Amino acid sequence: MPTSLPRELTRPVMVGSVQIGGGAPVVVQSMTCTPTSDTEATLDQIRALADGGCDVVRVTLPNRAAIDSFKAICDASPVPIIADIHFDYRLAIAAVDAGAAKLRINPGNIGSWEKVDAVIDAAGAAGAAIRIGVNAGSLEEDLASRDDLTQPEKLVASSLRFVEHFEARGFKDIVLSAKAHSVPTTIETYRALSRELPHIPLHIGVTEAGTVQQGTIKSAVGLGVLLAEGIGDTLRVSLTADPTEEPPVAWGILQCLGIRRRGPELVSCPTCGRTQVDLIPIAQEVEKRLRTCEKPISVAVMGCVVNGPGEASDADVGVACGKGSALLFKHGQPVRKIPESQIADALMEEIEKL
Repeated sequence: MPTSLPRELTRPVMVGSVQIGGGAPVVVQSMTCTPTSDTEATLDQIRALADGGCDVVRVTLPNRAAIDSFKAICDASPVPIIADIHFDYRLAIAAVDAGAAKLRINPGNIGSWEKVDAVIDAAGAAGAAIRIGVNAGSLEEDLASRDDLTQPEKLVASSLRFVEHFEARGFKDIVLSAKAHSVPTTIETYRALSRELPHIPLHIGVTEAGTVQQGTIKSAVGLGVLLAEGIGDTLRVSLTADPTEEPPVAWGILQCLGIRRRGPELVSCPTCGRTQVDLIPIAQEVEKRLRTCEKPISVAVMGCVVNGPGEASDADVGVACGKGSALLFKHGQPVRKIPESQIADALMEEIEKL
């Protein structure tokens, strides 16, 4: 008998028009790094993130001076906006009033339960969702100081405490994250949360993952394991880089696992001593040109006759290279022989026809 994946059993939560949980497609998100007070710069970045595949975007509301610009951002954004709030519960309430579709708060740094409750009530009245964001670097003191608990156990205990409080107050539009920079901690924590709170949609991510190369590796490993197990309803890949670098990595992880697809998949070989064309720059050029293509196709760039013809014919369009030339395939059928200098152009011409 087929069994349901954990993400299919979570409660659906609406963030504007975007559903998180309840078996909806895994939602891709990122966060702006422009000053929120700079409305146009922030909107430009939001549009770039949306173009890159973000379903929702998070924007910080750092102080009261930024409220007017935050409202303008919410009004003009092409995707629902999540307000990132720390320390001041009044900013969370102001963000909801300004049009935030969702709040991201760490209840542990908002203050007293009375202040947390004021945020819950404001979000409930406005129909906004809340992400409870627990973080290994900012756990409550009574949990952080305990030597009898592992880090994943502390993160889970903190998460349970907050979710139970929110639900006891009648608030159910909850998304939960419990992030750490350690990949093993991340995996263990989210596995436990999926067991302990199977109805709560999970926002997964490896926090402070690092620069593009390291952050991509850590995110692919940590999030890939969880997603392959059916855990995770929304994700952010956190990179020390321009935020527009994040959505392609997120989509790459989802696409490799067959969970969601956006745009082409490039299949290319690592080259070897049998390769008789300069394959690496050819593959790089094809990859570059494919960035603006949204067709869910497979494109193969193969360097020699060992696996080349098979892989190229298995793709929607592909080439198998020989000595200074390549055989072009389309939907499994050979089309024509092309010289090495024309490989990228010929591939793109055939892709345009698909």
